[in-house]
This record gives sequence, C-alpha cells and structure tokens, in this order.
Amino acid sequence: MTIPRQDTDAVRVLQRLEDSRPSVRLRAAMTIGTTPDPRFVDKLIERSAIEPEFFVRDMLTWALTRHPVSVTLPGLLREVRSERPQARSQALHTLSKIGDRQAWPAITRTLLSDADDEVARSAWRAAVVLVPEGEESALATVLATQLGRGERETRLSLSRALVALGEVIVPALRSATMAPDPRTRAHSLATQRLLRDPDAGFDFAIEEAKRVVALGGPGQEER
Repeated sequence: MTIPRQDTDAVRVLQRLEDSRPSVRLRAAMTIGTTPDPRFVDKLIERSAIEPEFFVRDMLTWALTRHPVSVTLPGLLREVRSERPQARSQALHTLSKIGDRQAWPAITRTLLSDADDEVARSAWRAAVVLVPEGEESALATVLATQLGRGERETRLSLSRALVALGEVIVPALRSATMAPDPRTRAHSLATQRLLRDPDAGFDFAIEEAKRVVALGGPGQEER
C-alpha cells in the first residue's frame, strides 16, 4: 500500500518536534503553524507541556493559535487541569493568546492562586484577557488576595494584570492596604501608584510604598 505523500510529510514534521536539537523543534513548530492541520494539534499541546526551551514553547503557542479555536480549545481546557505545572502554564498562556472567552470558565480561583508561580502568572494574564464584561471587579477581588506574593517578577506580573483591569481595582486595593502583612500593603500601594502613574516604574513604586508602610501605614500616599 502506498502512503500518501502528505501523510509521510506530517509524520516527519511530528517526529521533528521531538528532535534533540532545539533549532529543529523550532522549525517543525514553525512549519506546522505555517500550514495548519488539525492532526497536529494534540501533538503541539503535548509537546508544550514538556518543551524545555522558552523560544520553542513560544513557537508552539503560535502554531496552536493558527488552528481553529474549535479544534484547539478542548485540548487546552484539559491541560489547565493537568498535574504538570508546565502543562497548566503553557495552556493558560496559549488561551490568553487565542483570546476566546469561551475559555473563561476554566480560569478558576484555584488556578489564580496556584502554588506554582509560573502557573499563577499565566492564569492572571489569561484572566485579564478573557474576563467577561461586568466581571472585572470580582476578578480584581480574587487577584488582590495574591498581593505580596513571591519575588519581583511575580509581583510585577500581578500588578500589571490588576492595572490592566482599570479603575475597578481600586476598592480591592484599598482593602488590601489594611492587611496585616506589610508586603501585601506595600504591593497594594505600589499597584495603586502604577494605576495613577503608569510611567512611575514598578521598582520605584515598590520602594516608595515600602517607605509609606514603614513610616506609619497605608493611605498616606493619597493625602
């Protein structure tokens, strides 16, 4: 039996996604994105969960966005419930790039407070993109529970996500400025500063907020 050429080509491309050389895997993902085929989707999602190189993962995401949402969404929604942190993180990242709000119900509070910082950061970014109109305030309340968490990059990601929601975040931030944890208070104040002045810079805003907290507490920056 003769195997159609397009089938043998597809097999070769899929095999290259598992090549030991990152450059080969990158070209394979680019090829798939250039000539989308629903047969590739499961393999792209599977590879995203284990691919060690950031630039290859990014190309895998791009390739997935080139396929119809009806084909990619079911697999990605399964991945956000995976036990593997990278699988969850990459699926969330891809959902944020696709931007289809059908995925919104999958952005659970559990994901928004995931113990893995990379998963949580991806969930925050996806949530801001996918949140339905009218639910921004509720999302801000959940995101505010994560204020003070992690190191600089994690806190910066959360501040950016909150600021992207706009003025609806103000009540949640004001509540957070009364938290017992000084890191939470400082992060909340810094995020308020960035909302008012996006050009202030995160590091400057954080240092300023720390001084406010050290000198007597929240609220003084609004005098």
